Amino acid sequence: MPKRHHSPNSAKPTPFSPAHRKQRGNHNRNLIALWVGIGLVVVFAAAWLLLRPSQGLPAEISVAQAFEKYQAEALFVDVRTQEEWNQGHIAKSVLIPLDELPNRLDELPRDRDIVVVCHTGVRSKEGATILHNAGFKRVSCLSGGIQGWVAGGYPIQQ
Repeated sequence: MPKRHHSPNSAKPTPFSPAHRKQRGNHNRNLIALWVGIGLVVVFAAAWLLLRPSQGLPAEISVAQAFEKYQAEALFVDVRTQEEWNQGHIAKSVLIPLDELPNRLDELPRDRDIVVVCHTGVRSKEGATILHNAGFKRVSCLSGGIQGWVAGGYPIQQ
């Protein structure tokens, strides 16, 4: 096999020449920079998705926060059924079952804080979203529902 000689004027360096090692080193540094850049983009995108504002969706508030709103005369809208309401409800709250809520929006004030309540907090999220999508700006839902309210030691009316 004939021996290859590297000429300084040739366009392509041989595999073991200093010029080839330099090219390979530059290539490796470029790949590292590319992966670091991709990693940074992924980290920043994940942080943005996790930390961005909630798009103005209704806040889910704790029982203690709800009680503060209750004391400040917020309107509590209970979206449970009549039967559930009869078993116990927050005093001065208004019963509008979730399936009736879209047709009874005109009964609710738009200039007052509204806290939506259900049994465990699942339906209240849906109710708060219905109100939010209908243009109500001061809406939140009670995390844990009436169960959380009672567990927190707050009174209910029978």
